Amino acid sequence: MASVKEIPEARAHRPWPLPQGNWAYYQEWNRALFLHWKVSVEALRPHVPASLEIDLYEGQAWVSLVAFTMERIRPRLLPALSFISDFHEINVRTYVTHHNKAGVYFLNIEAGKTLSAVVSRALSGLPYEKSEIVRKTEGERHIHRSVLQRKGFYLNADLRLHEAVENKTAPDNWLTERYCLYQERNGRLSCYDIHHAEWPLRRIQMNDMHLDYRIGALHLQYPADLVHYSDGVQVLAWGRKFV
Repeated sequence: MASVKEIPEARAHRPWPLPQGNWAYYQEWNRALFLHWKVSVEALRPHVPASLEIDLYEGQAWVSLVAFTMERIRPRLLPALSFISDFHEINVRTYVTHHNKAGVYFLNIEAGKTLSAVVSRALSGLPYEKSEIVRKTEGERHIHRSVLQRKGFYLNADLRLHEAVENKTAPDNWLTERYCLYQERNGRLSCYDIHHAEWPLRRIQMNDMHLDYRIGALHLQYPADLVHYSDGVQVLAWGRKFV
């Protein structure tokens, strides 16, 4: 694991320079399962602010579900408090641009702890909801069980981890290497810049998978069009900037 001072040194993979000024938060996104689907722009457009352009890969829009464990999140000058800073998260995101700066936009976001959901929502403004999430790793076996009853969302995954992906493809990088998050709140668009080392990806064997996420006309079910897994990254995040 890199020290916090070492994290900015790995930046050759970034599409633009590091942000000006000091980072605001440190966090770790660990044991991340990525599920990616091709979707129609028409089904996606109602869920994305008009001020954002939907980013396309070879003419195709994508939506991804990312299930991971947030750990050690803390403000720059304060320690992490595990009862708040460590929690399981699921976000459903799509890919957008604003003035040619590519990022992600969340369609839904869940946290496995009530307190973490409340604090994260208050500090970030992101619409965190409490969800029932259980994750465990048994050797190379990874198990995830979650349900958000209010919306009828569920995800049940049982997979086995295999070797590292040595040569990532262009779609692998397009879907995972994103270095800002856009958010619209009360009609104002804002951006959060982040930095981390390039995602280390691993191959997986899916033993069992069931999920159902409906967001408007979008319906996410298994199989996905592309799947990734990563042991995780250490992340620096800068404060919100209105754009």
